[in-house]
Amino acid sequence: MPDSIDDNAAHARWMNEAIALGRAGMREQGGGPFGAVVVSGDEVIGRGCNQVTRLFDPTAHAEVTAIRDACQKLQRFDLRGCVLYTSCEPCPMCLAAIYWARLDRIYFGCTRSDAARIGFDDDFIYQQISLEIAARSLPMVRLSSDDAQSLFREWADKPDKIPY
Repeated sequence: MPDSIDDNAAHARWMNEAIALGRAGMREQGGGPFGAVVVSGDEVIGRGCNQVTRLFDPTAHAEVTAIRDACQKLQRFDLRGCVLYTSCEPCPMCLAAIYWARLDRIYFGCTRSDAARIGFDDDFIYQQISLEIAARSLPMVRLSSDDAQSLFREWADKPDKIPY
C-alpha cells in the first residue's frame, strides 16, 4: 500500500504510462492491449508493449520487452531495486521473467481472469502449470540423457561462471 498521497500519485502516473504504452501498441497493430514500465526510484528505465504480432515472437510480451529494455539501459541482468507496473497481471512466462530479473515488486491493473474474458490464455496456462506433467494438455516427455547430465556437471564445476 502507498504510504502517502505522493505515493498514490506516483503509482497512478506509472500505471497510466503502462496503460498508454499498451494502448499505443495495440492501436499500431503491435499486439494485444498490454503495456509495462520498469521504474527505479522516480525514473522509468524500461518500457514495453506487447509486440507479439509485429515481431512474430510469442515471447514479446509487454513485461518481457520492458525488462529487456531496462536491462540494456542498465547493462545488467539483475533488476533488484526496481519495480514493474503493468496493465495486466503477468502471464506465467512474464511472471517467471520477473522472478529471473529479481524485480522488487509488481503493480498490475487487470487480472488474468479479465484477460481470459477477452480471449487471452493467461488463466488457462496458470491452470496447466499446477497440473502434474502427465495431466497437462501439452505432452511433455523426459528423455534421460547422460550428455544432458554431463552438461549440468560441467556448469556446476565451471570456475569462471557468472551466477544468476
